[in-house]
Amino acid sequence: MSKIMYDYTKTILERVSFDPALFCKELEKAIKALLPYEMELLREWLLNYTVSKPELKQCLILVNS
Repeated sequence: MSKIMYDYTKTILERVSFDPALFCKELEKAIKALLPYEMELLREWLLNYTVSKPELKQCLILVNS
């Protein structure tokens, strides 16, 4: 089931990536819902995903704290 939540989280973040504020809000929800090892996977995915979307890099502070 955990893999399903992780994949769902990535899908949601991709869909809301047009709006940095909404992206941060959904990322906050994901941080509360995912397990620690899933957060590591998400952190790696976010680093790669935000390379082409610099406007979203401000949200990375949420996963680094």
